[in-house]
Amino acid sequence: MKIKSTEIRVVLGDITELRADAIVNAANNKLVMGGGVAGAIRKKGGKVIEDEAIKNGPIKIGTAVATSAGELAAKYVIHAATMGMDFKTDEIKIRDAAKNSLKLAQELKISSIAFPALGCGTGGFPLLASAKIMAQEALRHLREENSILKEIIFCLRDEQAFTVFKKGVLGYLEYVTTKLCSGPFTTVDAIIELPEGIVVIQRSNPPFGWALPGGFVDYGESLEDAVVREAKEETNLDLIGVKQFHTYSDPQRDPRFHTVGTVFIAKGKGKPKAGDDAAGLKVVKLSEIEKLEFAFDHKKIIQDYLKHKR
Repeated sequence: MKIKSTEIRVVLGDITELRADAIVNAANNKLVMGGGVAGAIRKKGGKVIEDEAIKNGPIKIGTAVATSAGELAAKYVIHAATMGMDFKTDEIKIRDAAKNSLKLAQELKISSIAFPALGCGTGGFPLLASAKIMAQEALRHLREENSILKEIIFCLRDEQAFTVFKKGVLGYLEYVTTKLCSGPFTTVDAIIELPEGIVVIQRSNPPFGWALPGGFVDYGESLEDAVVREAKEETNLDLIGVKQFHTYSDPQRDPRFHTVGTVFIAKGKGKPKAGDDAAGLKVVKLSEIEKLEFAFDHKKIIQDYLKHKR
C-alpha cells in the first residue's frame, strides 16, 4: 500500500539479502551482535559491521546508530537498541527504536529502509503487537515529517510471522487511512462574549447562514489551541478565559459530513472584524438570536448556552 509517496511492503525473506538502502538490526544497547537478526547480519556482512557498531556503543535503549553494511547489498545497517543486556524489551523501547530508526534514515537521506520484527526474537515480544507499534511509528513519521523515504519494508523470515505482520501492518494501516480518516472530523466553535452580546459570523461557503466562529482542528493541535486560532482568524479577537462548554456529536449536525464539535465560552479582546473566509460579522444581543438563520446546529448550541446562563 502507499501512504503519500511512500510504498509500505511486508515481505517474506532474508533481510540480509534485501537491496534496501538501510536494513535495521534489532540490537542490544552495547551493540554486540550475537544471535538472531544481528548474528545473521554479522555472518553475511562481515565482522566489520560489529566492530564499527561497538565503537559507537553503548547507546541508550530506544536510540539508533548507523554503520556501513560490509558485504551486504544494503548501504547502511541501522542498529536500533530494543533492549539492554538483560534482553528484556517492551512497547516503549520498541516504539522509540522504530521512531529513531526512521529519523536516522531521514538524516542519512536514503530512500528505502527494511525492518525485521523488532523485539520479537530474543526479546520475546508478541508479533502482532510489534507489528502495530511499528506501523504506528511509520504512519507518524510519514504524516509529521517531510519524509524522503520511497519505501518502508517489513521483512519476516517465516510464514507465521509474515502472516501476522501482513495483518498487523497493512491491515492496520488500511483501517486507519481509510475508515478512520473518513471521519468523524473534529471541530471547535467559540461563544465569544462581548459587553454588547456574542459574536457571530456570516458564512461565505456552504452551508450558508450565520454561525459561531470556529472550524476544524489541525493535526497535532489541541482543541484549546484550535479555538483560539480559529477565533483570531475569523473575528480578529483574542480569547480570554477559555472554558469548555459542551461537545456536540449528532451525526446529522453538519450536512457535509460527520463532525464532532466542542464548544468553548470565552471573553473577546480587541476589535471584532470579519476574516477573509467570512462574508460578514456582527455582535448580536442574546434577545435577537431567534431572528437569525444559523448553519449547522448553532442555534441549538446558543439556546443551550442561554439555558446555562440562566
